[in-house]
Amino acid sequence: MFEPPPRTLIAEWRATIGLAGPIVAANVLQMAVFALDVVFVARLGPGALAASSLAVSLFGLLIWSLTGLVGAASPLIAAELGRRRHAVREVRRSVRMAGWAGIGAAVLAMGICTALGPILTATGQDPAVIAQSVPFMHVLMWAAIPAVLGALLRGTLATLGRPGVGTAVTALAVLLNGLGNWVLVFGHAGMPALGLNGSALASVLTSTVTLLVYALVIRSDRRLRRYRLFGRWWQGDAARLRDVLRIGLPIMATILAEAGLFNAAALLMGRIGALPLAAHTLALQFAAITFQVPFGIAQAATIRVGRAYGAQDRHGIALAGRVAFVTGVGFMALAAALLLFAPRTILRLYLDPDLPANAGLVALTVRYMAVAAAFQLFDGAQTVGAGLLRGLQDTRVPMAIAIVGYWLAGFGTAVWLGLHTPLAGVGVWLGLLAGLAAVAAMLIWRWHRRAALGLLAYDKSVPTPS
Repeated sequence: MFEPPPRTLIAEWRATIGLAGPIVAANVLQMAVFALDVVFVARLGPGALAASSLAVSLFGLLIWSLTGLVGAASPLIAAELGRRRHAVREVRRSVRMAGWAGIGAAVLAMGICTALGPILTATGQDPAVIAQSVPFMHVLMWAAIPAVLGALLRGTLATLGRPGVGTAVTALAVLLNGLGNWVLVFGHAGMPALGLNGSALASVLTSTVTLLVYALVIRSDRRLRRYRLFGRWWQGDAARLRDVLRIGLPIMATILAEAGLFNAAALLMGRIGALPLAAHTLALQFAAITFQVPFGIAQAATIRVGRAYGAQDRHGIALAGRVAFVTGVGFMALAAALLLFAPRTILRLYLDPDLPANAGLVALTVRYMAVAAAFQLFDGAQTVGAGLLRGLQDTRVPMAIAIVGYWLAGFGTAVWLGLHTPLAGVGVWLGLLAGLAAVAAMLIWRWHRRAALGLLAYDKSVPTPS
């Protein structure tokens, strides 16, 4: 199931791409799951779409951050397997305690979801939209636990050498969510038309069935069954839970810092004007899609570095880092070229750039895309850098780097240039660029100084209860 570590760049590249390819595909398919909700809800009218967007923005942020928490299992498992190939008990401990942490955090997230009404009221949202958004969230929040546990099992299977399972199961989720929305939103197949709440219920059912499918795969696969991942779920392990929280909580905070910057940028654009906000949203669409590639490479790099880290293979660590950086940033260089030289072609995916009515929107979006070209390079570098350091179980300092880089360098620049200079919306994008560049530079520096900073020492004296 696990081959000896490759010793050449070409062999490492093949191993990384073989792992990252299915992860990237699963990430893109996960975006399709959310996109389907928009397709169906949009047919209910602008009020319903606004209500669902407000609820999903909070719910999505919470779930994305919690996937970072349970994602701590991947570097822990990878290091244990690098240290000892048949680390069955250690793998089970990591999954079990990450599951405990994920369930507890998901329950807290559900509590936050119940406060959506006061949150929206405090931010001055339309009462009519709030009236639709709150009951929608009260259904949607029940997807929190299965969604977080599903993310845990998806990452675990990738770390155990089964990344393609996540791709297949996420593809199934796309189909299930589409069918669920069709049946429950509009009342097909003999079911009542539940409207907006039907879309939320479809998400809950999709997350639950997805989790059950992961469990079925694990129970039916001979190589995965040997880990008995669901064995003794009631048995606590304080030491491993501390490991999960030590690694996972900073990852969660890092995600919140980055996502918070982009949410704040949207609010700044809203203050500048409706047209700049619309152009900002369009420009980000392409960036969000291309980001899935280096993000998947970063996830694969965490596993590759983690395996070498557990084995104390410094050559393997360096090799994995070199390949991940070149591949991730290299892809983003191609994406940047598209943004620079074919922005109108990209825009045709969303609107007709030749219509006179769209002229103002297109002109602004193209200007933002020019900044986004440089943005892409630094976005790829920072996500791969973070993934590599996670493989070394180094997450607390990268968290501090994210907070300082995104909020001092990034948000500070965006506010100054966006609201206090004629650059306006371009200034906000330059702020995003500054934040990403600052974080990327600091993470790359930390990676290259890993030996001098003592990041390569791995404590092998860990207890191994069942």
